[in-house]
This record gives sequence, C-alpha cells and structure tokens, in this order.
Amino acid sequence: MSNDVDLFVIGAGSGGVRAARIAAGHGAKVAIAEEFRVGGTCVIRGCVPKKLLVYASRFADDFADAAGYGWRVGPASFDWPTLVAAKEKEISRLSQAYRANLDKAGVALIQERAVVTGPNAVRLASGRAISAKHILIATGAHPDLAPDIAGLQHAISSNEVFDLKAFPRRLLIVGGGYIAVEFASLFARLGAQVTQAMRADNVLRGFDEDMRTGLREELGHAGVKFAFGALPTRIDKSGASLRVTLSNGAALDVDQVLVATGRKPNTRGLGLENAGVALDRAGAIPVDAHSTSNVASIHAVGDVTDRINLTPVAIREGHLLADRLFGLGARAPDHENVPSAVFTTPEIGAVGLTEAQARERFDIVDIYKANFRPMKATLSGAKERTIMKLVVDGASGIVLGAHILSHEAGEMIQLLGIAIKMKATKADLDATMAVHPTAAEELVTMRTRCARHERGKGSGT
Repeated sequence: MSNDVDLFVIGAGSGGVRAARIAAGHGAKVAIAEEFRVGGTCVIRGCVPKKLLVYASRFADDFADAAGYGWRVGPASFDWPTLVAAKEKEISRLSQAYRANLDKAGVALIQERAVVTGPNAVRLASGRAISAKHILIATGAHPDLAPDIAGLQHAISSNEVFDLKAFPRRLLIVGGGYIAVEFASLFARLGAQVTQAMRADNVLRGFDEDMRTGLREELGHAGVKFAFGALPTRIDKSGASLRVTLSNGAALDVDQVLVATGRKPNTRGLGLENAGVALDRAGAIPVDAHSTSNVASIHAVGDVTDRINLTPVAIREGHLLADRLFGLGARAPDHENVPSAVFTTPEIGAVGLTEAQARERFDIVDIYKANFRPMKATLSGAKERTIMKLVVDGASGIVLGAHILSHEAGEMIQLLGIAIKMKATKADLDATMAVHPTAAEELVTMRTRCARHERGKGSGT
C-alpha cells in the first residue's frame, strides 16, 4: 500500500527542518507539521534571541572601557522595549526564511499540531489523517518548572523572558546551568540587580572546575549575588513586586522570578504510545546510533532524544538521518568531542574531556593552564581574567580536552574543536605558530605542564 508521504516530520525546528529539506532533496515526498512558529527553540526562544540580548548587554562594558582608551562617552541609557522590538523583527525574519527554504525544497508545511496514531500514521488537529513511510519526531524540549514551589504561577521561564513588557530591575534567577548563568550575566549588564539561587554550591555542574570557579568570580564582578544551596519555597505577589522565600530562610523582594532549572523533552500528548514507541524516565525517546526508535518507521532527532541538546547536533542528526533513509546511506552522527559555548561575559568554550573526566579514564593526565589579564583590560582597568586549559593524555600526548574562559571563547573553541577531533597532540599545538597579539596564541604557547596526575600516585606539579 502506498503512503501519502515518504517522510512526515513533527516539529519545524532546526533538526526537523534540516531533515525535511535534505529528504526532499533526495526526491522524497515530505510534509512537516508545526503548531507554533517555524524555527523552533533556537530561532524563536533560544540561541538567536538570547545571543542578541547578550550583544546588547556587552555595550555596558564597552562604554565603561572606552574611558581608558581616551574616549569620553556621555551618559548612556538603555531602553528594553526597543531591544525587544528589534529582537522580534529579527526572529520573524529568520522564521520566514525557514518557511521559504522549506517551500523551495518542495516540503509541504502544515501549520497544525500533529499526533502519532500508528507506526505509519499521524492525525492533524483538523482531523485529517496522513500515512507516512517514515515519521520523524523533532519536537524539542520545554522549560521544566519545579512544581513544588508555592506560587509558581508568578514565575516565568526562558520562554517568556524574551517578551517581558517591562525590564525587571530586580531579578531572581533559579538554577545554575548554562541558561541560568547566561541570563544572569546579560541582565546584570543591562542594569538589573540579579540574584542567582541554586541547589548546588557552584555554577555549571558538569563543566571543568577551573571554568566554573572562574565564571562564578566574573559573574560576581558583574554584580550578580549568589544564594548557593538554596531554592525558592514560596512566591507571593504583593502589588507589582514578588516576595520570594528561600529554603535557607532568607526572603527577598524582586520584580521577576526566572526559573531555569532544566528542560524536558516534548513528548507528552504526541500519541507515541499508539505506535509502541518507548520513552525513558525523563520522557525522552531512546534511539539507536542512527536516530531510530524501537519502532523501525519512527525516528527522533534533537532535544527530544536528550542526547546532546545543542542546535548543531540536532541539525547533523537530521541531515544524516535523511541521507540514510532517502540518499545513498550515511554514517551515524558522531557525538564525541562536540564543541560547546556558554554565552556569558566572558564566554566559556569547551570541547572534549574535563580534567576530572580525563583522570577517571586515563592512567596519566597532564594539565596545562594559562591565567592572565587580557590585553584590553590593561588600559580599561577591568578586573576580568582569561583562563585557558588543556587536558592531555600523558602517555600519547593527545589533547583530550580544551576549556576557555575568555571573550570570543566560542569562536576559539570552534576552531580548536577541529584539531581535537583530528586527535591533535600537544606537540602539534606547540609546533603551530602563534598569532600575536591575541588571547588565542596562549593555546599554542603553553609549554609548562602545571600538573600531572597518575592513577594511584596522586598528582605532581
């Protein structure tokens, strides 16, 4: 029996759109359903609008630094509604570009919610049934708001923060992950009094310890106050303000509470049980190396699989899946040594193993570090530091991981990620000529090993 389409995609975010376009390019008949705005989390309420806000926040530092370089800048003021409007204009442009690209590729865009009704069947909100040889779930994830906070309805998530009508002069951010620290950094620079509360005793669990400590200090310099080991237990509204009670007994008055404590896969209500698709305890869709679920005709890419929740990963997964299903075949996506960045100010760039992870897996681990004042700060008088760290296999010399806390760390780690993917050694970096004067030159001029760790022997410096 023939199907209505070869591939039906649920979710028009980065991964779903890429899979749809590539599949159509291979000659497949493709339809994609999206109940919200085309572009998904990254374009509409994630990477893109967040980076625009980050850029806006950094002008505060630029104005302050200018005096050290002879500039006289008059009193500066910031207008939140202007930024929100400019942001909305840009993401609307990008969303339209996504729609246009789907149209050019010959993909049928359906602006309705779709649910799975069987291994090869979906139903639209309008009631229309569509059969498909393959179904791709690319619905992403949503903010996970802690339900045990009384008065949680008064808080917002990272979905709503981009469209606030009024700028929050006093802001409590709950959470210590990358979303939380990014908003803490940018709102502090835009002029808010920011407090960050979290269960942990430091920010960015899972990142290298030197980066965690360095970023915490930088956030402190920006004016962020921390409440470690504390979470809200109650939020009460009093006029235009919110009174927040923390688990450590403290209370504070704020204008907004932003809860950024994690995200959950968007699988609820999709009807996956109708097709026998398995879910894990978090609601994610377990898939094999080629992004196929336990049902051979149903696949999943991106955050809904809870593998590596990054936009470029979802795009690569979607692309390779389409190649495998409708092209000449493709290898499985490689999830090792994926570069990532945290867009605080300064940024964190990371690829490969942390020091702690390397010490668990390798017999001998050599650590190289540089900690210095960036050149720009010498005249501006800024307190910031740049920290760079290489984690090296002491036996082979292969660079296992690189971690950078610096301006433009995201740009640097993208390029260094290529070298680490190719299994470059410390000697390869040493043999590379430096570009001077740059911060990045430290990555190829670190000659002195600051620590060596051998299993069973502790560490030596």
